[in-house]
Amino acid sequence: MSAESPEASDAISHLRRAFKHWRWQRPFWAGLLTILAGLPIGYLPYANVTLGQLTVRMSTTTGSGSLIIGVLLVVLGLTMWFQPIVRVFAGVATILLGLVSLPVSNLGGFLLGFLLALFGGGMSVAWAPGENPTAQPAKDVEPVPADGVDGVDGADGVDGAGGGEPEPAVAGAAPDQESRDGRHRAG
Repeated sequence: MSAESPEASDAISHLRRAFKHWRWQRPFWAGLLTILAGLPIGYLPYANVTLGQLTVRMSTTTGSGSLIIGVLLVVLGLTMWFQPIVRVFAGVATILLGLVSLPVSNLGGFLLGFLLALFGGGMSVAWAPGENPTAQPAKDVEPVPADGVDGVDGADGVDGAGGGEPEPAVAGAAPDQESRDGRHRAG
């Protein structure tokens, strides 16, 4: 017998499913990388590294610029999570701030923050919301006989089934099954 109560495991699995559902509706990983990019860019100019009795300051003359870039990246990452409709703007702004951080903030947080910002911004721009699968009943489609099989030559504008919708006068004029379903094919 398990020491865990079934109610606790049900609650945990419910929370995991809810988080998974929330995560799939937004550019989650892009936001996480953008938040992680803002941390080294904003923190490293104010950090002191001590090596024995030697203190090394990593501050730059534009330390406030680094802090602003870091805070903006964290805000853009949170925006990607909680306002996914503006993901393209947030992604482009993240890429631009990552590029600006190279000369302003110790090579973009020693390239770590710069690379995280580029990947996070690119993922945010490329992310697209998924479609919910809808249950559609299978359609019974009967094969249509070829021209001339059932006595209709197909030149009179009637399909081989002996009735129905006429063939279009110009190729592509009538909607086919794919365009009625909302899918279009190129070519």
